[in-house]
Amino acid sequence: MSEGADVSVESDETGPIDYLVVEFPAGSRITGQGLLLLVDLVDRGIIRILDLTFVRKNRDGTVDGVELSELTGDGGVDLAVFEGVSSGLIGQDDIDEASAILEPGSAAGILVYENVWTAPFAAALRRSGGRLVANGRIPVHEVLASLDVAESRA
Repeated sequence: MSEGADVSVESDETGPIDYLVVEFPAGSRITGQGLLLLVDLVDRGIIRILDLTFVRKNRDGTVDGVELSELTGDGGVDLAVFEGVSSGLIGQDDIDEASAILEPGSAAGILVYENVWTAPFAAALRRSGGRLVANGRIPVHEVLASLDVAESRA
């Protein structure tokens, strides 16, 4: 997991960088299972974590940083591997923007990661003069709805 903290890479060999903000509504219990899967993705060389931070939006709307140890409740999952993972890409303005969409009483994880699996492909395209001119994501609920429509027509 130490790969997550090492951000000195050749820009030509860097895959696309993405971010996620995952909200845990008030009353939900963070089990750490998702974070264990995140470790697996890193260990298999699929992603590289550049930044990971946690925040809590209080009932009054103020936002505080949260330590990993505060999130695991039962202590059954060792998440020390994530301590100190920071490249400096997540700034206060990013935390403020993410926090603005959170419900009061909720907590959130903000993750910035490199898609390592695409780096060789992206580098080859750049070396041959290609350049990314658009990208995006299709929300899962839209994909599922389209599949349901297609299935109903079959």
